[in-house]
Amino acid sequence: MRSKKMTAGIERAPHRSLLHALGMTREEMNRPLVGVCNAANEIVPGHKHLDVIAEAVKAGVRMAGGTPIEFPAIAVCDGLAMNHEGMGMSLPSRENIADSVEIMATAHPFDALVLIPNCDKSVPGMLMAMLRLDIPAVLVSGGPMYAGTGGTDLISVFEAVGKVRRGLMDEEELSRLEEYACPGCGSCAGMFTANSMNCLAETIGLALPGNGTIPAPTAARSRLAKEAGVAVMELLARGITPRAIVTERAVRNAVTLDMALGCSTNTVLHLPAIFREAGLDLTLSIFDEVSRATPNLCKLSPAGPHHIEDLHAAGGIPAVMAQLAQAGRVDTSCLTVTGKTVGENLAALGARVANPEVIRPLDNPYGTQGGIAVLMGNIAPEGAVVKQSAVAKDMLTHSGPARVFDSEEAANAAILEGKIKPGDVVVIRYEGPRGGPGMREMLSPTSNIAGMGLDGAVALITDGRFSGGTRGAAIGHVSPEAAAGGPIALVREGDVIAIDIPGRSLTLRVDEAELARRKTEWKPVVKELKSPLLRRYARQVTSAASGAALSDE
Repeated sequence: MRSKKMTAGIERAPHRSLLHALGMTREEMNRPLVGVCNAANEIVPGHKHLDVIAEAVKAGVRMAGGTPIEFPAIAVCDGLAMNHEGMGMSLPSRENIADSVEIMATAHPFDALVLIPNCDKSVPGMLMAMLRLDIPAVLVSGGPMYAGTGGTDLISVFEAVGKVRRGLMDEEELSRLEEYACPGCGSCAGMFTANSMNCLAETIGLALPGNGTIPAPTAARSRLAKEAGVAVMELLARGITPRAIVTERAVRNAVTLDMALGCSTNTVLHLPAIFREAGLDLTLSIFDEVSRATPNLCKLSPAGPHHIEDLHAAGGIPAVMAQLAQAGRVDTSCLTVTGKTVGENLAALGARVANPEVIRPLDNPYGTQGGIAVLMGNIAPEGAVVKQSAVAKDMLTHSGPARVFDSEEAANAAILEGKIKPGDVVVIRYEGPRGGPGMREMLSPTSNIAGMGLDGAVALITDGRFSGGTRGAAIGHVSPEAAAGGPIALVREGDVIAIDIPGRSLTLRVDEAELARRKTEWKPVVKELKSPLLRRYARQVTSAASGAALSDE
């Protein structure tokens, strides 16, 4: 056992003395030591209750003969960080979380790990650490929030800001909405980034069935956490590690479910970074290939009226996987943290669809292609990403004049001041991984476009990224980014941009000679960065097209 590096032999007497100082008995030291990484805090609603989940995990570990040892991790609430400088810290926190888990599990050589994230970057960060360390490990999330009264959620509040500006809602109504749209603990109720990643962790096989959809405040979530504690001990006994689970076949399963569920475009950043830790390459071309071949079976908020609790009641991720497996679109031979294959799990669960409106059958999908599309063109030679399942039909193809902004704040002000008109293509640049830095989410601009009644008539293109709660013709991850001299830096006010989502193209209608001339005149926007962290991040971060991972060099 790895922990014997810390507990066995005469020369480890000082180490054991320190463990005794924790109140640990010799018997506990002799058992497998299981690190329990708990991202609980009192600022993120999805993490407020994680101490309850951690206690259940530790009970499961003890039930199975192990000694659990808890340690913390940070987490950022993207909703609270939105539309101010704090959002620049969100994506960098992913690497910080992965690094901190590696630090803790190496400095204190645990035999196994149970990782407890819930929101946004904590999930991919912990998955990255699992694969980097490659010791027996299980991820168990805190679970999704219930939807608010009348099927509302956080996006309802963001979009209500624009409605107040248009006179469609008064401030008193907005104040009431604030109080009931997010009714309690858990990751926000739609298929936003946190829930997307928690569902995909289950799909990949690094989390137990139910991880993505069992609601946060339920006893079932605590039982799942206990089962995770038991499961990690079985993995340890059998010598099953994350890299035995995450294979090329598991990667394809993850992308297939991503497309069928209509997940957040942020998965296109996180999955490549996660699989990179296992030495696997996941390119934008794979996303596009799988998207073209995978029907969109779910319309979860913001793309449709359903929430994660509805997906759970309809059979959850196992039901979606079973439906796709019947058509040969999921590899059921992949191993999972249950110690069984995907197929064995589905059979044991009796996985089936309980509501064919929430999880559509393959012969009656919401769309014949997956939820995410990858666009290429002279404005995005390395690609751009759009959640096509959340785009109005009339906006799947569109051309219009560019309205160019060099920051999110400038664009947001123009939208709320009524300066953006139907037909416009809003371009927000210098918000990419390097240029932001930190690749801020553009939920405020897209929500305000919707709130102003323009989501069916205005497109938005950015080298930044979007919240999983974004809907409309919102095209992000434009690569190369403006700060790297990408063509998006050369767009000028009034240039015509043509969008063809079915044709997978994004075209700036300016001839190559003119673009070459502009390139010679181009001077990058350079932001003054007070944060040492962001200065380091800007130097090390790679393109969004490769997951915005940090360079090892």
